[in-house]
Amino acid sequence: MNRNIPLFTILYLVLVLVQVLICNRIDLFGVAVPFIFIYFIIALPTRLNRMLLYTLAFFLGLTVDIFSDTAGMNALACVLLSAAKTPALYAYIPKDDRTLDIIPSIASLGWIVYAKYLVTMTAIYCFLIFSIEYFSFGSLGGILLMTLGSTLLTAPLLMAVDSLTMRK
Repeated sequence: MNRNIPLFTILYLVLVLVQVLICNRIDLFGVAVPFIFIYFIIALPTRLNRMLLYTLAFFLGLTVDIFSDTAGMNALACVLLSAAKTPALYAYIPKDDRTLDIIPSIASLGWIVYAKYLVTMTAIYCFLIFSIEYFSFGSLGGILLMTLGSTLLTAPLLMAVDSLTMRK
C-alpha cells in the first residue's frame, strides 16, 4: 500500500470531483444515477487494515455528502459497502495466500471475475443508498428499479475507470 498511496490519493480526489461536478447532475429517466466514486473502495487492496478501510470509506462518503447535501447517506452506505468488500471478493475467488495481498482490478482478477465482483459491489451500494434515501421498504419496487438502473449505468463506467487506472 505504501507505494500506492500517491495513486490512491489522486484517485480519491479525482473520483470525488467527478462525482460531485458531473455524476451528481446525471439522472437518466429518473432511474439511473452513476456512482463513480465507489471505485475507490472497490479498488483498495485486500490486505488493508479493516479499521483503516472503514475510516477511508467513511471519509469518502462524508466528502461526497458535504458537496451533495445528502446528510450522511453516502457515508453510511460507503461504510456498509466496505464491510461487504471482502465477502463479495471471496465469493468469486479462493481465499488463499495468493489472494490475501491483491489490489482488485482487471489485471489481477481477469475480466470475468472482476466484472462479477464489480457488479456485485455496485449493486450492493446502489441498493444501500436508495434504501437509505427512501427509508421505507414500502417503496421496494422503486428501490429495486433504481438499483438495477444505476448498477447498469455505473458498472461499465467503473470498468472503464479500472482499465484507465490500474496497470499490471
